[in-house]
Amino acid sequence: MDGSTGTLATTGAGRELAARLTHELHKRVVGQDYMIERLLIGLLTGGHVLLEGVPGLAKTLTVRSLADSIHAAFHRIQFTPDLLPADVVGTMVYDQRSGDFLPRKGPIFANLVLADEINRAPPKVQSALLEAMQERQVTIGGETFPLPEPFLVLATQNPIEQEGTYPLPEAQVDRFMLKLRVGYPGKESEKEIMRRMAGHEPAPLAAVATPEDIFAARREIGALYMDEKIADYIVDIVHCSRNPGEYGLAELEPLIEYGASPRATIFLAVCARAHAYLQGRGYVLPEDVKAIGADVLRHRIITSYEAEAEEMTADDIVARIFDTVQVP
Repeated sequence: MDGSTGTLATTGAGRELAARLTHELHKRVVGQDYMIERLLIGLLTGGHVLLEGVPGLAKTLTVRSLADSIHAAFHRIQFTPDLLPADVVGTMVYDQRSGDFLPRKGPIFANLVLADEINRAPPKVQSALLEAMQERQVTIGGETFPLPEPFLVLATQNPIEQEGTYPLPEAQVDRFMLKLRVGYPGKESEKEIMRRMAGHEPAPLAAVATPEDIFAARREIGALYMDEKIADYIVDIVHCSRNPGEYGLAELEPLIEYGASPRATIFLAVCARAHAYLQGRGYVLPEDVKAIGADVLRHRIITSYEAEAEEMTADDIVARIFDTVQVP
């Protein structure tokens, strides 16, 4: 079967699912199309998402609204400095009737978990959550429990407040498939936000998707056609972040402490397929890789002190890489 046309017919149901979810979310969330699309990509691929932005940009509202739009279990964990790992994953409790210690599962046992202000909890709590994200299982009292499927962690953090926070180590941030930078709304959107939210309760939402719908969409995304040239393009982008001199970007070498990990290669391919899927195509284009590239790479390229001195961010470096690496 020709990949560029054969799988196109199978994307209709998935696009309809994405359209239903987007419609429901926009009943509460004004604008923020970028954030909503990226959250759908995370949901439809099983990749965890980290949302970074100043307070009041509807990050928590959007995640909660997404949960309300799906027939699935949802738990919100407010991360605070006094939180303990057991408060997240669970612990053993003594049952007086039986005289035994029994596991009490924590809020991590849900389909969608909102880790609100994740950088406010100490590293031991962050590690407990991120281990569950990676292994998709939790050990309580020597017994291992698998987490429910689908399982998705959507975390938020505030980039401007450093007092009383514990920034996530780079190796742990790498476990998030996407890191989103959520910006301010435009004037018209802000006026609509004021009209909707000032003195009004959030609009009720209907659950328009089931876990079976999500699993079906994931299978379709996994079957989308990706040409070998696109695969080579993705590998070139990631290798350019590690060895920019080989791609004519020697000036970036002192600015990059560490390039992107192999997870970047995997997630660029997965997200490019999902982006093409949401656009209604059965095949991946270089534009899909470019559209999702910054969200996959910005937290995986570690900049040096020299980059900070020159006020070069990871986003700037990613833009230079995409401008330079030859498009197939």
